[in-house]
Amino acid sequence: MSVAVTETLRLDYAALSRTIRALTEGETDEVALMATVVCEVHHADSRFDWTGFYRVTGPEMLKIGPYQGGHGCLQIPFSRGVCGAAAREKSLQVVDDVHSFPGHIACASSTRSEIVLPVFNNADELIAVFDIDSDQPAAFTQHDADGLSAILREVFAD
Repeated sequence: MSVAVTETLRLDYAALSRTIRALTEGETDEVALMATVVCEVHHADSRFDWTGFYRVTGPEMLKIGPYQGGHGCLQIPFSRGVCGAAAREKSLQVVDDVHSFPGHIACASSTRSEIVLPVFNNADELIAVFDIDSDQPAAFTQHDADGLSAILREVFAD
């Protein structure tokens, strides 16, 4: 695939952000915001096989929140998996091959790569992680990380 073709296939995160902003204007309920973000992001790109939030519900514990795709794991401790690492380290996780990630939790056997972003509120508290799985290897780029981070910051922290 040529570079020109690859560039045209990149998701337009600015347009996606405008759509999400229009849909969520004035909304303050975190679960409603999560449901809207998940729906819009999941349907924006065919690489996204499973898209969802895992909410911080207790000390060192994530529980499934709004999602699109097949069933997800119901609970994930901060000590396990890619989502747990994102929560524990409060940092972006991009995994090109989930089978090479120590302690990866296989919620779906079709998952080949994953991106997980920590989600902070306006008090800079971790409230969730945003998880996107792909059935393609190495599906996520810095473009995705930057675009998704900006959307999450705008919706939950601004």
